[in-house]
Amino acid sequence: MSQSRNIPPTVLIIGSGVFGLGTAYALAQRLEYRNTKITLLDRLEFPAQDASSIDSSRIVRPDYPDAAYSKLASQARKYWRRDFGADGRYTESGLCLLLDETDENNGRDYLNKSLENVRDKLGLKVGRREEGGKITVLNDLSDIREVIKGMDGDLGRCGYVNWTSGWAQAEDAMKYLRTLVEETGRVKFRRTELKQLLFKNGDTVEGAELTSGEQVTADLTILATGAWTPKFLDLRGIASASGQILTYLDLTQEEQDRLGSNPSILNESNGMFIIQPSNRVLKVARHGYGYANPTTIPHPERPESGEEITVSLPRTKTDDPNLNVPLEGTKACREFLARYLPDLADRPFTHTRICWYTDTPNSDWLIDYHPKYKGLFVTTGGSGHAYKFLPIIGDRIVDVLSGKDRNQFGAELRKKWQWPKQKFRQDHVWTDGWRGGRKGMVLDEELTRAKL
Repeated sequence: MSQSRNIPPTVLIIGSGVFGLGTAYALAQRLEYRNTKITLLDRLEFPAQDASSIDSSRIVRPDYPDAAYSKLASQARKYWRRDFGADGRYTESGLCLLLDETDENNGRDYLNKSLENVRDKLGLKVGRREEGGKITVLNDLSDIREVIKGMDGDLGRCGYVNWTSGWAQAEDAMKYLRTLVEETGRVKFRRTELKQLLFKNGDTVEGAELTSGEQVTADLTILATGAWTPKFLDLRGIASASGQILTYLDLTQEEQDRLGSNPSILNESNGMFIIQPSNRVLKVARHGYGYANPTTIPHPERPESGEEITVSLPRTKTDDPNLNVPLEGTKACREFLARYLPDLADRPFTHTRICWYTDTPNSDWLIDYHPKYKGLFVTTGGSGHAYKFLPIIGDRIVDVLSGKDRNQFGAELRKKWQWPKQKFRQDHVWTDGWRGGRKGMVLDEELTRAKL
């Protein structure tokens, strides 16, 4: 039998984010794993406040230029609309995708293909919302102002609204999933920190060594450590951590009332976005190339060799409570506010945060057995777009783990997520995919510029 079809007696999951917690839940429910002992480790008390999945909000949308992700997001949305999104965990307020007149980031291609997918592949009706339309095409600024209320600035030149998109209260939904996992009674949770994987004979992983010195063994180890994954495996040219900007400012009740019924806004020309305000807080952020944090570490697969490698790893408020978004990032958010909401452009941010993605060159996730190490399954590379799949991602991961493609669509996803045959020629700065901001920014350099 191939490795992918064995039922392991023990499974060790490292990481309690979207991928790790989702996998634990799916394993605990699968009949074939009923006798498998499942242990889940995380370095911080749940919910870890520096995890990318823990935040006030995340956009939930099927608006992708890639039809496979559109279809998968449409499947996940069914669960968001039911128990998973109950009690305020999901708000279907719509998503407005916009373009500027000058578009330098191939945003038009992204938007046009996304519109084609939701219209033609998902079958969403195009028309005015009051007439039952699920998609409203915006041909000019006057069209945009009909759907974006209380914003008198330069909102863009064209776009569309998908009224079936929305946003999730990210931390609350993670807590809900954690409760579901706990209720299975199948998963043992441990708060402890991974030092390194346990390698044996150069071709097998037998579990993990903790920073305490303890060794935890398992027949199958699932590495789901998010943007920290390059600390434990050599993923140069495959996946890298990038820091993204998030800013928040308080609103008055009048401003909440004025803006609170708007759809969320994503500008495809520069990656800037505003999520529908809630509880008198407005979030302004950027889906960009992000900041690298080059860090030199012992080679994670052979630490005893003395060899060192340099990879980008997260640096968060857990490491430095005074760490905030660099001036470059706050300036980008202020300029965006000045365009869309001039009256808020100078309002102080309540707080800012650097959120760490695990990026891959083409933004496809990495969900596969390691090609070299038996007993090791890797699930990472969320690339800033995995959260919306929270209700179903664990099932898709266990499908890959079990080698069971339930239909042709499953085989298509497996192909997207398989271990790359070749590494990208350079690390961290990818050329494929669409993002906002500048390429090649280094966190320390940007922080230093702010002090000059």
